[in-house]
Amino acid sequence: MLQSEIVLYTIKLIFGGIVAFLAIMLWSKTKDAAWMSLVAGAVTSYAGIVYEMMIDLGIIVPGGIYIAGIPLATLLFTIVPSVFFIIAFILMIIRTRY
Repeated sequence: MLQSEIVLYTIKLIFGGIVAFLAIMLWSKTKDAAWMSLVAGAVTSYAGIVYEMMIDLGIIVPGGIYIAGIPLATLLFTIVPSVFFIIAFILMIIRTRY
């Protein structure tokens, strides 16, 4: 792994960790579905960063089920955060329209 990749992963882990920590703090304060979806998106996004880093370091070897040549876990960590964000924004739009 190159020095620049290590620096980039360190930055991603630090800032992603701060985002995940603050999101969990917000989660305990709110019961609103839109905010909870944003929190879930932030937490799963951070989990995806950690998973990607572990693959690149060789700690985890992706295997198992493949969909279109992509490991299922990698695909889920790519799609699920966006799905949570989409749900949150739809809920906020619906709430502000009525």
